[in-house]
Amino acid sequence: MVALDTGSDLFWLPCQWRLHAAATAASGSTTLYLPGMSSTSKAVPCSSSFCDLQKECSTASQCPYKMVYVSAGTSSSGFLVEDVLHLSTENAHPQILKAQIILGCGETQTGSFLDAAAPNGLFGLGINEVSVPSILAQKGLTSNSFSMCFGRDGIGRISFGDQGSSDQEDTPLDINQQHPTYAITINGVTIGNNPTDLDFIAIFDTGTSFTYLADPAYSYITQSFHAQVQANRHAADSRIPFEFCYDLSSGEAKIPTPDIMLRTASGSLFPVIDPGQVISIQEHEYVYCLAIVKSMKLNIIGQNFMTGLRVVFDWERKILGWKKFNCYDTDSSNPLSINSRNSPGFSSSTPENYSPQETRNPAGVSQLRPLNSSSPVTLSDSLLLMFILVQLAIMF
Repeated sequence: MVALDTGSDLFWLPCQWRLHAAATAASGSTTLYLPGMSSTSKAVPCSSSFCDLQKECSTASQCPYKMVYVSAGTSSSGFLVEDVLHLSTENAHPQILKAQIILGCGETQTGSFLDAAAPNGLFGLGINEVSVPSILAQKGLTSNSFSMCFGRDGIGRISFGDQGSSDQEDTPLDINQQHPTYAITINGVTIGNNPTDLDFIAIFDTGTSFTYLADPAYSYITQSFHAQVQANRHAADSRIPFEFCYDLSSGEAKIPTPDIMLRTASGSLFPVIDPGQVISIQEHEYVYCLAIVKSMKLNIIGQNFMTGLRVVFDWERKILGWKKFNCYDTDSSNPLSINSRNSPGFSSSTPENYSPQETRNPAGVSQLRPLNSSSPVTLSDSLLLMFILVQLAIMF
């Protein structure tokens, strides 16, 4: 079970390089990747172009890595490994693709990774050359694009090489050459029937559970939303990071809320299907919160704003695409596109016997963001957060 993170690049798994210590380490709940038991595993040497920490290489000449995230001293460190990722083609006659990729053998994890965040690792989907989408594109296996479908209960689907469909909406990515991310320009916001011009750049980051907005976007959206809600506002609660929460009566699943639409630079409208989060205050007492946290600087569109959509992260064409989609329908007749190299897309999705209840609200999941980007407010450890999880198999 790995967290899918478009805000970082490296795919890493909790790992034990030395076999003699594996029995002790495996006594916990974490599933370990054991390179020594994989016939296809190879250590990445310090001379590799993928090795960013060449100055820290030891005499063993095996490339180390360290990923540091902003959430409560959260980090992963170990060594880089090359191994085989097995993917299935999306067509009438599925075939298995064996792709050589780079991943981190995470020998040491700290912070939120010791709780429930990314229980068996983190799948970096960023733009750097070490990410899986970039490697698949470099090898000519797929276009440098992928789609993710976000179900309401955290169950979804990821398709490598998918560039979307002709009926999707899209907008150009806003390219920062020094720190490239999946960011777009937003020119306006509509809350209910109230449109307004509002210019800001927002990063689409699946590794952040909720959405972070800085002023003026934060104040306009939250206050306009509140002005149109006919419900009793819940008193400020230090356990909840959201400013606008409303009491739910017995048996009430949510409250009537105004629609939120983001107008992008292309003129296309990005719909926020459900911007809220239901939180249990105590037994039989719940509140519905507008799940937006105030940021000091950056604007981050988190996983909650992508729910109910298939979002296409297309670095090859430098666009972000989206379409309302039934994430539970895996019928092959769905309009999943063929990538630009005329080869089928490759996918990984949750198995048929997987229970949505198991990931509906995993406890203790925190925000995962690399230090070289933003530092959003850390959410309370006691808050139950939703996180996108997918089961992947590294087969030996």
